[in-house]
Amino acid sequence: MKRVLLKLSGEALAGDKKTGFDEPTVIGVARQVKELVDDGVQVGIVIGGGNFWRGRSSENIDRTKADQIGMLATVMNCIYVSEIFRSVGMATQILTPFACGSFTELFSKDRVMEGFREGVVSFLAGGTGHPYFSTDTATVLRAIEIEADVILLAKSIDGVYDSDPKSNPNARKYDEISIQEVIDKKLGVVDMAASILCMENKMPMLVFGLNEENSIVNTVKGTFNGTKVTV
Repeated sequence: MKRVLLKLSGEALAGDKKTGFDEPTVIGVARQVKELVDDGVQVGIVIGGGNFWRGRSSENIDRTKADQIGMLATVMNCIYVSEIFRSVGMATQILTPFACGSFTELFSKDRVMEGFREGVVSFLAGGTGHPYFSTDTATVLRAIEIEADVILLAKSIDGVYDSDPKSNPNARKYDEISIQEVIDKKLGVVDMAASILCMENKMPMLVFGLNEENSIVNTVKGTFNGTKVTV
């Protein structure tokens, strides 16, 4: 893998706290990504906002406004995680599809590619910039735009199951599954819009548990314990 798009779950970054950040977890992620960058892997990162806000869970405010709050939650996450990355010795930039004053720069493929050439990790914050699209969709869209080899989907569970392992102790984990099967069985690895984007643009995903030791590095280097979603 020469270029990857790493999607980090906001909830996974919160650890057992469920909200905010678990700093040791984030430092662990940063050290793993630094190992990849030092080996010449180009890394783009999208972070969900679920450790702060889930717009679809609010029934009392306008959906567009709820989604805008969610976009800003991803910006907060990227600013924080970017600073942790810098503290372990990486160069970073934060790109958004809308202006955030001096906090971020506007997203463009050219900026990402220039950063990759200089060894910079690009944080792709703010979702797509539009309501009704999740960070799943933003992840796949950005992966396609930056021509990533694969999406690394780091979640709070360790792969794709045939049912929810939290409620069904007999849920079966897939070692490999096609994106078509994910769509047909409505397995919810990513939402439907993101799944179709993956299928149409032949973008594979590797789904694994963030909290497993050295899981990001192991996934990139081939020691993989999650689920491969093929196209």
